[in-house]
Amino acid sequence: MIDCNNFYASCERVFDPELNEKPIVVLSNNDGCVVARSNEAKALGIPMGAPYYHYKSIIEKNNVEVFSSNYQFYGDMSQRVMQSLSMLVPDPDIEIYSIDEAFLRLDGFTKCDLLTFAASLRSKILMWIGIPTSIGIAQTKTLAKIANHVAKKQTNDGVFDMRDCKLQEQIMADLPVEELWGISRRWSKKLNALGIITALELKNTNVQFIRNHFSVVMERIVHELRGLSCLDINKKTSKKTIISSRSFGKRISDLESIEQALATYTARACEKLRGQRSKTQGIQVFLQTNPFRKNDLQYQNEAKIMFDLPTSDTGTIIKAGKKLLESLYRKGYNYHKCGIMLLDLIPENYHQGHLFSHHDPTKRDKLMTTIDTLNRLMGTGTIFHATQGINHTWKMQSRNRSPRYTTNWEEIPKVY
Repeated sequence: MIDCNNFYASCERVFDPELNEKPIVVLSNNDGCVVARSNEAKALGIPMGAPYYHYKSIIEKNNVEVFSSNYQFYGDMSQRVMQSLSMLVPDPDIEIYSIDEAFLRLDGFTKCDLLTFAASLRSKILMWIGIPTSIGIAQTKTLAKIANHVAKKQTNDGVFDMRDCKLQEQIMADLPVEELWGISRRWSKKLNALGIITALELKNTNVQFIRNHFSVVMERIVHELRGLSCLDINKKTSKKTIISSRSFGKRISDLESIEQALATYTARACEKLRGQRSKTQGIQVFLQTNPFRKNDLQYQNEAKIMFDLPTSDTGTIIKAGKKLLESLYRKGYNYHKCGIMLLDLIPENYHQGHLFSHHDPTKRDKLMTTIDTLNRLMGTGTIFHATQGINHTWKMQSRNRSPRYTTNWEEIPKVY
């Protein structure tokens, strides 16, 4: 298991080395809550998910650097890390688990010392991308997760080899079950009630007992703790649904602004749809006010429609989405959020005829490919649908967003 350390904060430091060793927090959409912290910020007692305004005095008093989420930048940096891994490990042996984590299968590296290989891997990622990582080595995914945790917290070189069975037992004896990968809070409480407090106690528990009180998932965890791999490398399959939504930067009440926002979210969803070479058979649109503003009139609703033929045409989907939005919209409310979900996705090469339709999507598919290519090469939003609007007064707040160093031509770093 390879994990990028404090990933969002580390991304910010790559292009601004003056941030090294300074406390950093990254905020969620509309600068609401803390979603990432550097080690220095953690040491100040700033918790994950904390509302920004609750800790603003501590942040200002300790000169904590505050950044709005820069997802376009973080996503690109993640892609660079994963592409670098694929240069060093065969692609079938890599599972991208999250934006900053990946599992690597090293069965084929029998002629080299794995600890040395992992240290070299970590060094190359740091040199090529600038992102520090931690690497845990063990026989199963669950054990590798534990080893990665030790590598991050208790080693100086960021690499920990936990293949020795006696070493595993020493570490698991001090590891609470609630810290194990795959153990929910509800499950940990139930385990504790049954007298199973540590990972070692769970490992040594009778499998039949676990099967009688939990699901097959917990049984797999027990086997994994014993060194028997039950979770192989999983190559991600295409998503069955795609959701695109955002909270507005301010409350809005007019239909036109909401239509612009929905069209923009739809365009993003359609790019992802075509990126995984799929088409959608229907859409669902939702609209809602802010439930936390108790003095405001509250309203939320959703509607969906299925298409006669599957499509990935942004224009077609925007048109259908606007029609649904018009049916949902009610005057007199201050709206907080809207979004769209693409439903029942199928491969783009799947063709199902329709008795009453002679529509040939080939030309529109080529147009969408051209638009995606231009936006990828020239920057997001180079070409867009007019219904998305130009002056996005509804856009979410990002007062402290850093430049999109690697994805926007106008924000590329300049050297003088």
